[in-house]
Amino acid sequence: MKDKRCLSLTVLMLVMVFAFTASATAGGKVYKLGLSLAITGPTSDAGNPYSKGVEDYFKFVNETKVLGDDTIDCIIRDDQYKTDVTKRNFEEYLDEGIVMYLNYSTGSTLGLKRDFEDEKIAVLPASYHAGNVDDSNYIFLPVASYSEQLVALSEYVVQNHKGDKAKVAMFIHPSAFGRGPVEDAQKAVAAGLNMEIVEVVEHGKDLDNSAMLKRLLSKGVQYVLCHTVQSPVATMLKDSARLDMTAKTYGEEGKLTFLGVHYTGGNDLIALTGDDAEGYFWTCSFNLTSEPGQGTDEQLALAKRYARDDKAANSHNYAAGIMVAQVATEAIKRAKDKGLEINKETLYNELNLMNGANEYAPYTTMGPVSYSATDRAGVDMLQIYSVQGGIFKKIGEPIQSEYMKKIK
Repeated sequence: MKDKRCLSLTVLMLVMVFAFTASATAGGKVYKLGLSLAITGPTSDAGNPYSKGVEDYFKFVNETKVLGDDTIDCIIRDDQYKTDVTKRNFEEYLDEGIVMYLNYSTGSTLGLKRDFEDEKIAVLPASYHAGNVDDSNYIFLPVASYSEQLVALSEYVVQNHKGDKAKVAMFIHPSAFGRGPVEDAQKAVAAGLNMEIVEVVEHGKDLDNSAMLKRLLSKGVQYVLCHTVQSPVATMLKDSARLDMTAKTYGEEGKLTFLGVHYTGGNDLIALTGDDAEGYFWTCSFNLTSEPGQGTDEQLALAKRYARDDKAANSHNYAAGIMVAQVATEAIKRAKDKGLEINKETLYNELNLMNGANEYAPYTTMGPVSYSATDRAGVDMLQIYSVQGGIFKKIGEPIQSEYMKKIK
């Protein structure tokens, strides 16, 4: 009888151990990521929808079991565009055991570059500043750099200008984010791009750009290339329209044609500017919801699933947030499919292998994501859009800058 009782007890214990193991397996593993960005404060018009895109896509991944029973827990915190707060958030995320990090601003990405190297952690920032990847092994730009976008836009100006030499002004953000691409545009001119940069304007908080616009026009400027965020561009476009300085057709003589890089445009700009945005040209690597397609259908479906308002749903910044979450998820999935432990090292390696036949095509972008040990810009393709009839429409096919290859 005693032997039977011992046998029964042993069987019961084995059953309990098996049940506990099965339960733990069914629950899956949790992979921690961190995102620090400006949900409020300066540039929050971009950061707020960006954070929603990240949050919604990871929710979708978990709910639809993209990783099986495993899940992603991405901690999202507001840093109000303050580098010291970003650094504190990053350090706390490390204590939480994150395996990949999603950063935001140019200043904090540059400021934490050494920390990323020390921690050997892959970083996907919302800043596409070319200088982010200088002397860095762990920063991966999601799309073409601001420099590549500004130079590509400059090439478009030259190719479509009627006359001897296109005269342009640069309207830029007063920061490293704004200044970075100007030097590369100047290098492109030195390398033979037939364009004269008449003036570089670092905008302030002025509510009236009348004097500046009149000065540019008096110097023969026909094109104003913008690299900043949407709000100051909206103010400038309104002032130009009020003064009847805005070109009705591209390159109209005696008028100003306005063009801009990534954070200066999108549906959010039209919401701020209204009819005064008509004829504005803009480069972006993301699909826009104003151009119907499978990718934008999926973006809108995701926004609807999580009850986002139209403003967020139609923002290219929402798409940009989705995109970094897609890339992070894909890296985890690929490592998991190989039976590898999900950690900082394996995810870093998976990003470096994301090229050639292994490149990744998210539904949010104009082209595929491709990384390697020597290529740190994910999506190389750029689309030029223009506001026509109150919405952004594609101009031609996606492009790549020719002069960036000459000056790198």
